[in-house]
Amino acid sequence: MWAETVAVTGAGSGIGRAVLLAAAARGARVAALDVDGAAASSVVAAALSAGAAGAVAVECDVSSESSVAAAFSVVADAVGDPGAVFANAGIETNAPLHSFDASSWERVVAVNLVGVFLTCREALRRLVEAGRGGSVVCTSSPAAFVGHSGGGNSAYAASKGGVSAFVRSAALDYAPHGIRVNAVVPGATDTAMLTTGGADLDRIRAAAATQVPLGRLGRPDEVAAAVLWLLSGESSYVTGSHLVCDGGLMAKSANDF
Repeated sequence: MWAETVAVTGAGSGIGRAVLLAAAARGARVAALDVDGAAASSVVAAALSAGAAGAVAVECDVSSESSVAAAFSVVADAVGDPGAVFANAGIETNAPLHSFDASSWERVVAVNLVGVFLTCREALRRLVEAGRGGSVVCTSSPAAFVGHSGGGNSAYAASKGGVSAFVRSAALDYAPHGIRVNAVVPGATDTAMLTTGGADLDRIRAAAATQVPLGRLGRPDEVAAAVLWLLSGESSYVTGSHLVCDGGLMAKSANDF
């Protein structure tokens, strides 16, 4: 039985949904936060069927300070303050930098980086006030460390690079409180976000077969297993770290000579 309430942003689909359901299957109380309220409600219904000890769905825009604060208040009242938080909500907009409009750039950063800050700040504030430890995991990306061969990835890469720097700093700040802060780094994972902008999934799968050392795309449940380990006490001596879950892609040199 999982002892903590687990809160997940971007829980309505993809990796966030997989993490919420994995936590539910372990008997946790879970909170699904998503900008799509219907998607959050859908995953909560599935979580209760999977064995969650309690569950709540909250419509939340992580880029809004007031929305995040209100969401955590609802979670606290419904299933208790979370001791494990997965700051995962994110979007991707790709375009060549010279034609990237400022509003699109700002929106990516607002969701992917400011959203992580607001989510973590609210979680950390409550954990510190309660005087107990906890675990926070943020979603970074290989784009934080290496260039994206598909191009047009500057806003997303900048936002995820910020997340990775944020994780290292927050981990040091909150280690004295017994609160761990880490990042998961998923590679190309078979989710709807992978086809953002109309990308051809069959082409992506074919490319993964030759470019990813393990020869395929990742599954959301595989990334969820990594996140659950970071959120749990099994990783009690891990903080300020990045757990790469990418099928070996970042370990591979682009040069084949």
